[in-house]
Amino acid sequence: MQAGLISNEANLSMIPSSSVSLPNGEEKGLYYGINVRGNSFLILRARLGGKNEPTSQLHREEIQIDPNIQDFKGLFDLIARELSKFISEYGESNGNEKARKKSNLGFTISPPVDDHTAGAPSCNAMDWNQFTEGHTAKTELTNEINQALEKHGVEMQVVSMVDDVVGDLAGGRYYSRESVVAVSLGMTTSVAYTESAKEVQKLQSPLPKSGEMVMNMQWGKFISPHLPITEFDASLNSESENPGKRIFEKLISGMYLGEVVRKVLVKMAQETALFGDKLPPKLLLPFSLRSPDMAAMHQDTTEDYEVVDEKLKDIFGIKNTTPMVREIVAEICDIVAERGARLVGAGIVGILKKLGRIADKKSVITIEGGLYEHYRIFRNYLHSSVWEMLGSDLSDNVIIEHSHGGSGAGSIFLAASHSQSQDSASL
Repeated sequence: MQAGLISNEANLSMIPSSSVSLPNGEEKGLYYGINVRGNSFLILRARLGGKNEPTSQLHREEIQIDPNIQDFKGLFDLIARELSKFISEYGESNGNEKARKKSNLGFTISPPVDDHTAGAPSCNAMDWNQFTEGHTAKTELTNEINQALEKHGVEMQVVSMVDDVVGDLAGGRYYSRESVVAVSLGMTTSVAYTESAKEVQKLQSPLPKSGEMVMNMQWGKFISPHLPITEFDASLNSESENPGKRIFEKLISGMYLGEVVRKVLVKMAQETALFGDKLPPKLLLPFSLRSPDMAAMHQDTTEDYEVVDEKLKDIFGIKNTTPMVREIVAEICDIVAERGARLVGAGIVGILKKLGRIADKKSVITIEGGLYEHYRIFRNYLHSSVWEMLGSDLSDNVIIEHSHGGSGAGSIFLAASHSQSQDSASL
């Protein structure tokens, strides 16, 4: 992490979000947000009432992106058009217009998932990596969406486009000043955290007045000789579309956990005839075992592992397995899930150690994503590993919680925080 704060050539990218301001919990008013997620986008609206009032009037609508749209201009035109309709149907006055001509629109991007693993097309013609590759590209895209909003008569402006995990961090900060890390843990994974601005030595622009800066770690890129790489991970990596890259992500994210399990099952079937004398053909299909199916087998509580039996039949065409074989399959799921969860926990503890917050400061960690939300045993392993690493004396200083408002809601908190900072600057 330290190396990434100094140089852009480091293991971790450590991308500073210099234009992002975080909420302080005092934000009030009606705010709108956009969350783009590959082949669809969410339009969100909510009223914030400050620390003493709950968030209310939350409304969200998901719009599918026409697969014929092949560039950002077309996408932004669609977003502006649909947002205009949304406001006409659900909109009302913010009540904060005195301080600015246009209200702010939060805009977050959920990293697209490769279509061969997600089973659905994404906006592959659009290079979403532009959002993390430099200030110039992000500025140009922000200008494009604002032009589209003006074209369709939407009296809003986007201040910055950021990864959705930055929005998760904003949501955590709205509810707690001690919220310092946000983790996105689903099909892909990313982390944002707050860093002392003076630590970001590679930054060319002036330091923010707040003294802190939001950093997008890009921790999926992390690689180290200390990571527990097995022959199955090496095989997955070499056969992937990005061999040698995003090694940490391939150990912990939902896109890859099921594939590791499948590769283990293939070897056991070849060497021990786990599923009989003949190798089941469907077992050889890459990425055929999705993480939700892996979780269902892992969390099977029936006496004879009936859920495992059903999944083996449906996914791999494997019939007539014994309860012992099904138990072995569930155990493999357990081993792969526990390793992934403990690595996530180790990463969280590593960040807090870098920030010097473990011994004497409370830290709230916000986690968003289906892997954390829906995979109960994975979530439990993650929590227990953090407690184990910190020990009973220090574990109370770290609070891990699910993100507020669900997927995409961070865009609303970002809109509110930018509006608050603009109001303060105008006083």
